[in-house]
Amino acid sequence: MPRLQLDFPAEVRFTCELSVRASDLNYGNHVGNDSILTIMQEGRIQFYRSLGYQNELHFEGQVGHLVADSAIVYKTEAFLGDVLRIDIAISDFNKYGFDMHYRLRNKATGKDVAIGKTGMVFFDYEKRKVASIPAGFLEKVKS
Repeated sequence: MPRLQLDFPAEVRFTCELSVRASDLNYGNHVGNDSILTIMQEGRIQFYRSLGYQNELHFEGQVGHLVADSAIVYKTEAFLGDVLRIDIAISDFNKYGFDMHYRLRNKATGKDVAIGKTGMVFFDYEKRKVASIPAGFLEKVKS
């Protein structure tokens, strides 16, 4: 079976750092595969906060977004106390969403821990249906 490959885009839109917590570890004493997705979400939320949004649920009125799909390629282990640099890039905008890319890199070693991608789809939480990307959000993200 061929391995999944993800290419990280050249243009980084946002960078933040997070320390690996005890709750991120699995029985192998390194960051668990499920925690990588949570770390990616934390990076995404910090990106949105840098744009003036409080969370992922209310970009405009009741329109937020949800994760439609995700993919992660694990590169190397990360351990308790490691500081991860999270680089975020965005690509493939369409009427209803875009792809968000994540590169998690160990700050001390410079090694990539994981490369990930999530397909983000906008959703009207009041109407419970897919929504178009809010114009204000699109302007902030593309600037």
